[in-house]
Parts: sequence; structure tokens; C-alpha cells
Amino acid sequence: MSESTDARTTSAVDYLQVQESPPFRTLRKDHRSFVFPLAVLFLVWYFAYVLLAAFAPAFMAQRVWGDITVGLLLGLGQFVTTFAITMGYVAFANRRLDPQSAGIRETLENAEAGA
Repeated sequence: MSESTDARTTSAVDYLQVQESPPFRTLRKDHRSFVFPLAVLFLVWYFAYVLLAAFAPAFMAQRVWGDITVGLLLGLGQFVTTFAITMGYVAFANRRLDPQSAGIRETLENAEAGA
């Protein structure tokens, strides 16, 4: 084995060890605590819309104002909800996840530089 191969082997990052580290577990827990509940909530909201459209067409066809119907408002609400969730996630990630991941990255880079 050549000397350069040995250097690469000793400076390689043990990603399984990183994955089991407390900072990474905290990062994963924080990510999941935001993503999973919102994903479930959005899917329930989405399927409620689809089921209403399929099984309650009279309700969805009720006029609210002029040619604007309940179904149209709920459909547009799907888009609004998608953008709201996206903006909420970006704010959450900037505030909570990015600092944690930057700390993990810095620790790995320092460990790799010191090796």
C-alpha cells in the first residue's frame, strides 16, 4: 500500500460514528419534529380536499361570491398552505437546523485537518 493511500485512509471521516453522535441525533430529532407533523397535517388537508371534491360536489359548488365557489377557495388554499409551510420550514431551518449542521461540519473539518 502506498503512503498516499494510507494518508487517505487515516483522514477519512467515519460517517457512521458521526450519525450516532449526540449533535447529529439532536439535528435529526429537531428536523423530524418539524417535518413529520407538518407533512401529516398537510396530507390530511390535501386528502380532505380531494374527498370533498369527490363525495361532496354540492358543497364544493356552493357560491361564496359571484363565480367564486367553496371548492375554488379550498383549492387556492392548497397553494397558500404549500407556500406557508415552505416559508415556515425555511425560517425554522435558518434558525435551528443550519447552526447545528454548521457546528457538526466545523467539528468534522477540524477533526479532518488535525488528522
